[in-house]
Amino acid sequence: MKHPRLELDFIVPPRRPLWIGLLLLALALGIGVDLTLRLRDARQELNRIETARSLVNTDRVRAKPVPIERLDEHVKAAEAVVRQLTLPWATLIKTLEDAAAKDVAVLQVQPDAQQRLLRITAEARNQTAMWQYVNNLTAAGTLEEVHLLNHQVQVDDPQKPLQFSVQGTIKAAL
Repeated sequence: MKHPRLELDFIVPPRRPLWIGLLLLALALGIGVDLTLRLRDARQELNRIETARSLVNTDRVRAKPVPIERLDEHVKAAEAVVRQLTLPWATLIKTLEDAAAKDVAVLQVQPDAQQRLLRITAEARNQTAMWQYVNNLTAAGTLEEVHLLNHQVQVDDPQKPLQFSVQGTIKAAL
């Protein structure tokens, strides 16, 4: 049995034009970009809708109303802080510095913002220095109604200083 003879053609048939493939490639890329943009827009719209839905959600736990008494306490505390901060601190400190005397040491300064009072506790070497300090505070003009509250000799201290407290009303015009 004889096999039929094989014929091999070594000449390549002509190719199709290249522009058709490039056109199909450009069309596929355009469709891919369009689908990607649509997907992005759809995701943004979905996020917007979910955000709006969470804002309108009525299943949320509602905040309990704050009792009036507790609210009043918070308001009073805030007002006290505001009064304390609105004290004329720079002027008060300058007054204390101007009234300073060589024989007097200020131990404590207690402002009362609500009543606009300033209480100063100090030590003096003698009674004359104490009265001079009280007069200096009065002369400064920042405090009104400056008066001596109490005084006592510190017997435990070997120098026997005179500890005293002075109180004055902070002027409202400061």
